Amino acid sequence: MRGIELDLVSTILLSMVVLFAGRALVDHVAVLKRFSIPAPVVGGGLMAILLALAEGLGGVKLSLDLALKDSLLLMFFTTVGLAADARMLAKGGVKLVLFLALSAALVVAQNAMGIGIALALDLHPIIGMLGGSITLVGGHGTGAAYAGRLGETLNLQGAMELTMACATAGLVIGAFLGGPVSEYLIKRHKLSGPAPDAVETEAQLAAADEVTSRSLINVLFVVLACLAGGKLLVQLIEGTGFILPDFVFCLLLGVLIRNLLTFAKGVRISDRTIETVGDLALSLFLVMALMTMKLLDLVNLAGPLLVILAAQAVVMVLFTVFVTFRLMGRNYDAAVIAGGQIGFGMSSTACALAIMKAVTLRHGASALAFIIVPMVGAFFIDILNAAVIQGYLALPLFGFGP
Repeated sequence: MRGIELDLVSTILLSMVVLFAGRALVDHVAVLKRFSIPAPVVGGGLMAILLALAEGLGGVKLSLDLALKDSLLLMFFTTVGLAADARMLAKGGVKLVLFLALSAALVVAQNAMGIGIALALDLHPIIGMLGGSITLVGGHGTGAAYAGRLGETLNLQGAMELTMACATAGLVIGAFLGGPVSEYLIKRHKLSGPAPDAVETEAQLAAADEVTSRSLINVLFVVLACLAGGKLLVQLIEGTGFILPDFVFCLLLGVLIRNLLTFAKGVRISDRTIETVGDLALSLFLVMALMTMKLLDLVNLAGPLLVILAAQAVVMVLFTVFVTFRLMGRNYDAAVIAGGQIGFGMSSTACALAIMKAVTLRHGASALAFIIVPMVGAFFIDILNAAVIQGYLALPLFGFGP
């Protein structure tokens, strides 16, 4: 095996090239544009395939310096918080609670589905959990944590490999399903984005809120301060047993700062600049995350797990189309939210927001979706998922009880 190592600057440069390639493909391949597949997903996914072929067939392994990747994710979620005005949060209050309840039901359903299929195939029910919310909602991080614990406790061979493969498969499925589902709902129900007057007003506000070097430095200062504060808060609560990802604290600090600044006369943060920094961070993060996916790990997915994941994808689509979309109002916002729920329900919150950005770029803004989905997908869902997983593991079926 021959290795090629890229330093940080070269890695960022490669990520930009991959992003440009993704944009070009979306612009010139009609099916990608029609189904609102995000450019970072297209470029990053294609690069992951090329790297897997190079490693598997050519014996060449590319090593990237991903030191900036986690910080880009934190920057993105901080900008989500900085864009969350309390008045907008209050406006979406009832819908936020409703969407949280729907997401909780989805987490319960994912694990019930996984366990049911595992038992039907005469497998240990924990295999169904690994193909459920542990990896789909939880992602690679949550999956790795539970795989280590459950693998040792139950003496499951290859638990970590299976978990990482499930999380990777979920990432791919979610990234490519969300956009088409939103597009289907928009076309099927003849929905549209904001009225022309609203679009014109937004355009006028955007023109007045110009991105300048001054506004960029101001926003970067606040974002980096939130990153530093978020990491400090994580360290302070490490010993309490209450553990949440870094990005949750960064998001909450962003919300706090945004709304405290409303009381400071003469001090404001440019919304347009916040959006620009957020788009930049999200695009580069997704490219780095997707192009470094270990696609060769997917060979670890045995037949039964493939059955579980295929069933999860079908249930996810049916749930968002027939439950989430209808209960969230059967309107344009509900269609965008449905695509976002597939994103964080099968993949990640970052991917969910990329899906929604791709959809709204074509059809118009959806302020409600960008309030509700990040709050549920980046904060509440992690707490809910942990509680649901613990509830399932407490069942006599798993043998962890006294």
